[in-house]
Amino acid sequence: MFAHQRRNKILELLIEDGTAKVTDLSKIFKVSEVTIRQDLDKLEREDLIIREHGGAFLKSLPSQVQSFTFQHMENMDKKARIGKKASELIKNGDMIIIDSGSTTTEIAKNIKDRKDLTVVTNAVNVPFIIGGQPGITVLLTSGEFKAPTLSLTGQKAADFFVNVHVDKLFLATAGVTLRAGLTYPSINDLPVKRAMIEAASTVYLVADSTKLGKQSLASLGALSLMDYLITDSEIGEEYKQEFSKHGIEFIIA
Repeated sequence: MFAHQRRNKILELLIEDGTAKVTDLSKIFKVSEVTIRQDLDKLEREDLIIREHGGAFLKSLPSQVQSFTFQHMENMDKKARIGKKASELIKNGDMIIIDSGSTTTEIAKNIKDRKDLTVVTNAVNVPFIIGGQPGITVLLTSGEFKAPTLSLTGQKAADFFVNVHVDKLFLATAGVTLRAGLTYPSINDLPVKRAMIEAASTVYLVADSTKLGKQSLASLGALSLMDYLITDSEIGEEYKQEFSKHGIEFIIA
């Protein structure tokens, strides 16, 4: 991996996690801590991050947390349509998991009228959207707070799903490729995603078409982990054919 590629991956990870330690980045990218410090120094000179002892954090992080907003707010028109389409699959009496993210947040915005609905989530913003509705019970996982995605992550979040069983999971992703499958910038997220999948009878991946063909650092696993893909009409024919081979059905928003 070239230096500029590594720095882009480091920035992608910081955009996802908010903070990172030099020692962890050194292990992830298999380079020396001196090299990582040089990478972080360059990103700081570009006014993208702020260095701190032993690591760095995303420059926009404090204001983002205070305003309760996401780092990823692009393609919101597509995400809004996908969220609305996904919400139509949620019926009164369902037990569901809503993953964290900007697209899955759009699902929560569209289910306020449901009755006898149980929602398990690792997204700290979801209880503020639907937690006050009399027909909805919200269970929030434990875990480490990850500011850019307003989520709880890590092994404690994953452990919450032990002995939990739900009808439907609405899963987010950072990228989907035919070779690597579902990918995420943060390794810490993988145990949570796996635990969610194991807890659900049916897995709906919600991802706009710009995520298809995009690969992040950590791979969760094959495309066959999902049962349905809810996306927009700009999905390419190559992905339609490949997903069909894996028995994955499409729902176009």
